[in-house]
Amino acid sequence: MITPLKLKKLLNSSQEIALIDLREEGDFGKEHILLATSLPISQLELRIDSLVPNKQTKIILMDTCNEIIPQLAKKSLNKWNYNNIDILKGGLENWKKTGHEIYSGVNVPSKAFGEYVENTYKTPSLKPEELKKLIEDKQDILIFDARPNDEYQRMSIPGAIDAPGVEIVNRACNLITNPDTQIIVNCAGRTRSIIGAQSLINIGLPNPIYALENGTMGWHLSGYQLERGAAKYARCPSINEKKGLRRLVEKVVKKYNVKFLDYDVFLEMKKTNKKSNLYFLDVRSPKEYSQTHIRGSRNAPGGQLVQATDKYIGVRNSKIILVDDTETRSIMTASWLIQMGWTDVYVLKNGMIGNPDLTSSSFKPKIYGDPSSNSIPPRQLKSLLERDQCFLIDISTSLKYREGHIPGSCWSLRSALKKEISKINKYNKVVITSDDGTLASLAVKDLENYFTEKDIFFLKGGTKHWEQNKYLTETKNSNFLCDTKDVQYKPYDHSEEAEKFMIEYLEWEINLLDQININNSLTFPTFN
Repeated sequence: MITPLKLKKLLNSSQEIALIDLREEGDFGKEHILLATSLPISQLELRIDSLVPNKQTKIILMDTCNEIIPQLAKKSLNKWNYNNIDILKGGLENWKKTGHEIYSGVNVPSKAFGEYVENTYKTPSLKPEELKKLIEDKQDILIFDARPNDEYQRMSIPGAIDAPGVEIVNRACNLITNPDTQIIVNCAGRTRSIIGAQSLINIGLPNPIYALENGTMGWHLSGYQLERGAAKYARCPSINEKKGLRRLVEKVVKKYNVKFLDYDVFLEMKKTNKKSNLYFLDVRSPKEYSQTHIRGSRNAPGGQLVQATDKYIGVRNSKIILVDDTETRSIMTASWLIQMGWTDVYVLKNGMIGNPDLTSSSFKPKIYGDPSSNSIPPRQLKSLLERDQCFLIDISTSLKYREGHIPGSCWSLRSALKKEISKINKYNKVVITSDDGTLASLAVKDLENYFTEKDIFFLKGGTKHWEQNKYLTETKNSNFLCDTKDVQYKPYDHSEEAEKFMIEYLEWEINLLDQININNSLTFPTFN
């Protein structure tokens, strides 16, 4: 056991530490410790290796108040050779009782950093009504959407061009041919708008550059129409254009003292790095990464890495090595991580050029646990469903289930399966599915010795395999067996009162900077 006071000292130290909150993300989003990483115990086998790659890491596990869940997690982690583990005594409730600050939302350090950047650098912003007038007056403007393609397609400012994250420097610059063109950067809310706009300012573009105040949510709340299914994408730069961009970001290298690492030195670092965590992240787009990448690297698109650092990096004070094709995107990403307070950040010198270890094989994180072998193929499941001979439960995220699920399936948390299956009287066969079947295979193993009177299977290849077989999915007839607390819903994920949630979210984001100033566990360095 570790006390809140001792944990506070650890969080303020330079030691590598992983504070793992084992509750579901929805509960985490309601209240949590500032520097905690959300890793629900239901996802532990799938994500621990990516978040905490070094098994000697000091790990603190926590729950709401009791230690039962942390003890179960510790037992599993010990089995996988993670042995430097403590449990927060009394969990979150004890942390609160001892007078420590708690936070709501997710990706709080990154979100607070966005507000810090705007406040510190006075990033210019444009109100939705001002942008609307520029559009109506046919002014010389370019609107860049700094979000990934799926978010952009869901809703965007009319006429906006998708250039997610660090792609705004890599791709958007080539579209800016007139120094008088006004540049407006937007995202869903605030963080990526601010970081995107400030990125263009930091490299020295002479144009008037603005972040759209409150992004697409602010546009919507102002009563303006959003575009759905937009398809305007900033193209990849040519080889010559990439060389020019690399020269353009040199001033960022000097200002933020971006460090570089030769590949041979990196390999030696990996070989001798026995006690430290080392994250090797490819910051290019998912499409580029899937075509070719350096073996062992993990895809973390630069903008998303800055926007949600704790999604990719679970250990404070760890080493981060960034790579792309020409150094440009790695430099921009590194500059932001350095400003966030990460001190051990490196750019792989020369990027991927001439690297001897390129591959197109997809990165496969290590998955722990003991998967079941009791699988059935999609064709057999379809037959069982048509004859009403099985009960089908989907344990992928509630959002994915809502966006498309196998007809007749119900949704449940993995942690609620025992309770829900015990209620089933009509069926002797139960089938569990998840996105690709991996989580379902682990869940079935949990249940095999618990329900001896039932035959329990997982769908081989999961719902993806079902769709690959051209079988239908549906968005209607959703049946949720328990609370959908597995994910933190974004304001626009709510089918009702979305505007109310948008207003609350934007107010929360704006107030974060004041709140983190209460807690000295997170400070951002200043640069002249």
